[in-house]
Amino acid sequence: MTHSDFDTFRPPQPTRRPRSGGKRGIGRRDGGDGSREMPMVPEPEFTSYYGRPVVKPAPWGDDVAAYLFLGGVAGGSALLGLGGQLTRRPTLRRNARLSALAAVSLGAAALMRDLGRPERFLHMLRTFKLTSPMSVGSWILSAFSAGTAVSAAAEIDRLSGSRLPLGPLRPVLHAVEGAAGLEAALFAGPLAAYTAVLLGDTATPTWNAAHEDLPFVFVSSASLASAGLAMITTPVHEAGPARTLAALGVAGDLVATRVMEHRMDPVAAEPLHQGKAGAMLKWSERLAVAGGLGTLLAGRSRAVAAASGVALLAASALTRFGVLEAGLSSAGDPRYTIEPQKRRLAARRSAGITNDSITTAR
Repeated sequence: MTHSDFDTFRPPQPTRRPRSGGKRGIGRRDGGDGSREMPMVPEPEFTSYYGRPVVKPAPWGDDVAAYLFLGGVAGGSALLGLGGQLTRRPTLRRNARLSALAAVSLGAAALMRDLGRPERFLHMLRTFKLTSPMSVGSWILSAFSAGTAVSAAAEIDRLSGSRLPLGPLRPVLHAVEGAAGLEAALFAGPLAAYTAVLLGDTATPTWNAAHEDLPFVFVSSASLASAGLAMITTPVHEAGPARTLAALGVAGDLVATRVMEHRMDPVAAEPLHQGKAGAMLKWSERLAVAGGLGTLLAGRSRAVAAASGVALLAASALTRFGVLEAGLSSAGDPRYTIEPQKRRLAARRSAGITNDSITTAR
């Protein structure tokens, strides 16, 4: 018998007992008479080759979760900055633009840290591939960052009393800041949603099962975060658009989450309600409701507005971290891959689809 290094991964084999003499089928060791039908196949256990997961978990941690959250904050803040620009609310416009710049900068730093080397992000910009969420997302992030940087630079120049060393570029900067703010707002929605498309495009069971509705959850979550931050940093007499966005975000978050869970395979949705991920998502819902009620009932009180903003920010962060954690948990258990596949296969066969690349004819 030959041995290899992989023998250490083999599950232990049960010890075989010698077969008793006599004809096969005569008598039973368990005392039965053999007149009843006995199960010949044991109950299935959801294991995989050598007990390893069917799907390799994504190598993502807190850096990616932070990037998911900060991307939502940046996108929503750019929209509020445009709202402040169009409604002549200079304080809201300034705070939202600066928030967008800070969020996208911190998010980019978290992304670079996860990539390991900053030049890897530049390598992703060498091509543009519509079928790759990672490629499209890299270009969305770059375009959004350009517009955000220009509009925020104009705000910083005003705050410093025109002391930035811009020289003859100062009039140009202030002439294009409005167009730059509009450009950033155009890419705000795609920036908040593309990360959900990226997660759903993987083979991770829970993320893949939610791929149709997860972008709506992420966009609603981005509305919560950006509106909450604006309610903290902006006086209540200029924070009206932020309060409106917060109310819409709470309603959208609750509805989109319920619809997503209803349309998912019940087994694939289990990680959203269990363990660490389940606790985070449960608290996210509670904080979103609390922040929304505070916004509607006493949003014109600066203290209540700030407290509601903190609750909305926390709710958005817990949503992103919870969804990431749920997907990683589902990849580690073969059951979340095997059971939904068997159910989909049975559904296709019952519909008469038996000769494609997924099913086989009986």
